[in-house]
Amino acid sequence: MSHSAHLPGVLAIDAGNSKTDLALVGADGTVLATARGGGFQPQHTGPEAAVAALAPLVDDLARQAGVGPRPDGRPLTDHVSACLANADLPIEEQQLHEAISGHGWGASAHVANDTFGLLRAGTDGPLGVAVVCGAGINCVGLRPDGRTARWPALGQLTGDWGGGGGLAAEAMWHAARAEDGRGPATLLSPMIGAHFRLAGANAFAEAMHLGRIDRARLHEVARVLFAAGTAGDPVALDLIDRQADEVARLAVIALTRLDLLDRPVPVVLGGGVLASRQPLLLDNLTARLAADAPLAEPRVVVAPPVLGAALLGLDHLGADPAAHRRLRDGYPTAHAIAA
Repeated sequence: MSHSAHLPGVLAIDAGNSKTDLALVGADGTVLATARGGGFQPQHTGPEAAVAALAPLVDDLARQAGVGPRPDGRPLTDHVSACLANADLPIEEQQLHEAISGHGWGASAHVANDTFGLLRAGTDGPLGVAVVCGAGINCVGLRPDGRTARWPALGQLTGDWGGGGGLAAEAMWHAARAEDGRGPATLLSPMIGAHFRLAGANAFAEAMHLGRIDRARLHEVARVLFAAGTAGDPVALDLIDRQADEVARLAVIALTRLDLLDRPVPVVLGGGVLASRQPLLLDNLTARLAADAPLAEPRVVVAPPVLGAALLGLDHLGADPAAHRRLRDGYPTAHAIAA
């Protein structure tokens, strides 16, 4: 391909709290190049700096695809489809859209919360509800007429509970109180200690506080929580039950707001906690959905979320169904699995 050529297709961006995936996709659905970077946190760095950090990844995609740099500022491709964590409020979406458009990577650009990417990855069209339970938790719903259901998703300040970070913090809270006698006994303390090769949860907390263990490893406690639940620990089982209730509650409220309880509607489940397909969590929440939204069709998406951003980009271009199929086939785990 010629130096500085314009490539017909989509630049897809999925930017999460812990990692960012990009893909350059041809108009026919062929995955031409992929790249991965670190977490995307414009709430801390500012939108311009967060987006600027993506530029080296975009340059890497261009090199992989055989498209040289653009000294004249011409777009790399037709459309940028960006599904971004922390694009929770309309003003945040607007600021991020302006920052992305300013780089001129595409002739057009669209920015949405990353939960909309999950929804598109698990559906064939603009109908459904998606709940992401990864580092945090969020939910969106969409009807073909464009109506949406959304939450601010600003953490505890806006009533959110759970996700990998929340579950880890709750597990630590209970484990620490069990150790010093303020709370009931639980397997969480010795199991957290064993996981990190320390005496217990408080020893882990101290090591993390003093910088001996990276704070980024706190999320590993969520895996310990499920192991404790599998071993029958009542405290762990209560936390898993509450997470199942929270996920099901979000989905049912979204379906209710959009008047979708009376028809079969996909409920897409994704993010690290849900994609790990823990039976204690999935069986619980699917039972809750069966009781409160019996026509809902829960399904787990384990494909990279950037797939959803790319599919939305092809939608924007009016690509034919064959292009969508080719794109999905480029990701071996792209098809949703019944929960």
